[in-house]
Amino acid sequence: MADQTLMEKIVSLAKRRGFVFPGSEIYGGLAGTYDYGPMGVLLKENIERLWLAQFRDSRDDMYGVDATILMNPKIWEASGHVAGFSDPLVECEKCKRRFRADHLDDPKTCPECGGKLGEAKQFNMMFKTHAGAAEDESATVYLRPETAGGIFMNYKNVVDSAHPKLPFGIAQIGKAFRNEIAPRDFIFRLRELSQMEVEYFVKPAEWEAAFEMWRSVMHAYADVIGLPKDSVHELEVPDEDRAHYSKRTIDFEFDYPFGRKELWGLAYRTDFDLKAHQTGSGVSLEYLDEETKEKFVPHVIEPSLGVDRTVLAILSSAYREDTLGGETRTYLALAPKIAPVKAMVSPLLKNKPELVAKAREVREALRKVHPAIAWDDNGNIGKRYRRQDEIGTPFCITIDFDTLGEKPELKDTVTLRHRDTGEQERLSVEDVTARLREALG
Repeated sequence: MADQTLMEKIVSLAKRRGFVFPGSEIYGGLAGTYDYGPMGVLLKENIERLWLAQFRDSRDDMYGVDATILMNPKIWEASGHVAGFSDPLVECEKCKRRFRADHLDDPKTCPECGGKLGEAKQFNMMFKTHAGAAEDESATVYLRPETAGGIFMNYKNVVDSAHPKLPFGIAQIGKAFRNEIAPRDFIFRLRELSQMEVEYFVKPAEWEAAFEMWRSVMHAYADVIGLPKDSVHELEVPDEDRAHYSKRTIDFEFDYPFGRKELWGLAYRTDFDLKAHQTGSGVSLEYLDEETKEKFVPHVIEPSLGVDRTVLAILSSAYREDTLGGETRTYLALAPKIAPVKAMVSPLLKNKPELVAKAREVREALRKVHPAIAWDDNGNIGKRYRRQDEIGTPFCITIDFDTLGEKPELKDTVTLRHRDTGEQERLSVEDVTARLREALG
């Protein structure tokens, strides 16, 4: 069930605490565009870093590329995007607003003014521009609508330079652009988005085993980044709803505040793409099996994960409100591995040089475990805790006079506060360091 109030709270927190800002805000914004702030950049990088670790760097069968956004337009003709990458568009005859027909409850009535909607027309979502000084059709290029195209363009280059044995994959994180008719739901549906994609090349008879393997990897990744198991669901996409290149697709859906929607996708693309580009370019994209001397076009399994939708899923699942110390507080129950800041170190009083010096010493010790250790000496200690709670910092470490030896038995100990419960315990700096290292796994 949709929870619009919760969504509004998440959007408010995201801006207030520097996760996500409206794009071009001081000029009135631009629909479907958002900027990541200081905390959002760290969260996004953690998502991407953990994806790289699990999908690419921990495996011996994976290779990375970083392809250009602008590519020869013949690529998108061969892939079917020029002809078929479209959504149904309707326009109100009264107010002239435009909408995606398949997103309307009533495809005949304007949801804004109640006017009559015209007939649906197919609207191609690729952004078109021109390369070079000419602005005619010969200079037309597109902003890539998916990162997969750049991977397929580099399939032969990877084979020729790295000589991989099947099965093998090519991974890429990058921007894609879609001229959405009606961008909506915050960072869920954007015109400029980031994708984490793998194209995994297999022998035709081995696609099912590879499909199940990547299915398991995607569920494992959901666990690593802290998405609740009961909020992630699989949907077997029926034949009539699959993309033109897919023979089997599973959508990984998530329970967002606005309803259950697609989070990630896992597709069996067969040999559609390589054969289409082989035909379009006239260049052989067959793979030579050195053992059997057989030549064939590999089939492809594609795990595709949207970075922005993952950010939103994490914020949605981590948002909490409770009462602590008689006050209502908001916090993000982020998994330590994904949290932008891992711990905050704070001197009890900022006007006591001896406390400040010791706190900085403790911070430097913790930064040897992880660099994302914050410093906060602004305001009273309670306000510092609340700020860290709202950005999801798992631990707060306070240095007080007992740390300095006011009570000899507590010398060189600090107060460790736990975000989710607000509980505090007295530990040595060595024990805090060990606790942080354990939490980050």
